[in-house]
Amino acid sequence: MADLTIANSVCDLILGDVREHLPFERIPLDGDVLGLGTTTSVDNGELTFLRDGDQQSAIWRCVAHDGSIRRLTSGDGSGHFPYVCFTGDATALRRPADLAALGDPQGRPLQALVQQAIAHGQRLGNLESAPIYGVRLIAHWHELVITVASKLCMGQQRRNLGIATSEAGTTAAGLSIYDMLQHYRLAPLPPDPGNTDDPIRYFGRSMHWDCCGFFDTEPEQGRVTVPQPGAHLHLHGCSTDLAFGGHLHHEHPSTRLERLDSLWLYPLRSITSLASDLAIQHLAFREGELRFRVSNIGSMDVSDVGVAVVIDDRYSNHRYVRIPWLKAAEGEDFTMPLDLPVGDHRISVIADPEQMVIEADECRTNNRMDLDVVIA
Repeated sequence: MADLTIANSVCDLILGDVREHLPFERIPLDGDVLGLGTTTSVDNGELTFLRDGDQQSAIWRCVAHDGSIRRLTSGDGSGHFPYVCFTGDATALRRPADLAALGDPQGRPLQALVQQAIAHGQRLGNLESAPIYGVRLIAHWHELVITVASKLCMGQQRRNLGIATSEAGTTAAGLSIYDMLQHYRLAPLPPDPGNTDDPIRYFGRSMHWDCCGFFDTEPEQGRVTVPQPGAHLHLHGCSTDLAFGGHLHHEHPSTRLERLDSLWLYPLRSITSLASDLAIQHLAFREGELRFRVSNIGSMDVSDVGVAVVIDDRYSNHRYVRIPWLKAAEGEDFTMPLDLPVGDHRISVIADPEQMVIEADECRTNNRMDLDVVIA
């Protein structure tokens, strides 16, 4: 198993690719498993991976509308994730950082501290070089701003920018992804009730947080962080009183660190990526019936798969079927009656014609199959 597995990517997620899913059961939770992710587009929350004693890890769902958290278990209805990245048991990769060498952390940006800890460990020869580092830390905050809604797919408007623009789309896409989400504030005291202009909702005074995430040395790739230069650190967490959880907006101007209780770094040198791969197979026409198979030959499940059947390039008169769910490595067979007139015809069957599922170009070629038939 690779040090880090990435199911889907942040790049695809922010373009609206929320129809690929990895089941909860595919994630190993024995040992020290690091990870983060998003829940479905229906409940629109975040995932935080926390240690559960010395031998197990647990995934906590952070609820979008109130920041509360719930531990996930198999079969509870929340077990399919459009984006999630996770390690195996990373206990052997754990490298505790020397907090004393970092100096006084009060008020300093968290990303800079993590970057300093990585550089210090490498200079001492205690930390191997890696493209991505896992991060676990326990921190106390003077003030903390979090976001919980994971709708990074603000979504199709950003995808449209590749081919066209609109006033609404350009405005939305120009904002930071996190600027578009509802913010929540943790602080020892509530804000002045007379300050009605504060857009940040006050949650409470839970200032001690257990956090897990990743530091990407090349964030522009959009593997585990938003694809922006300098956005190296992506961190989710839960308050240690288990009252709240979400994405730590550590770069927000109001967020102020008080101290670090611990900081563990994990060099993740091997990375594997998971994705779905839709394919049309076994296309045939016999005795007035069209037969074909829609397969998912990839490694993630897919929801709401559309399939178009087009006769003689007449898209205005095409047939359309929809598959609610297609698991990885599975397929579904279809039989469709077609009354074709005498003559030559071309039948085209296209999986995901709207390209709602983002696939690499080399994986999309098998989404379409054409069949030439002659009716005498």
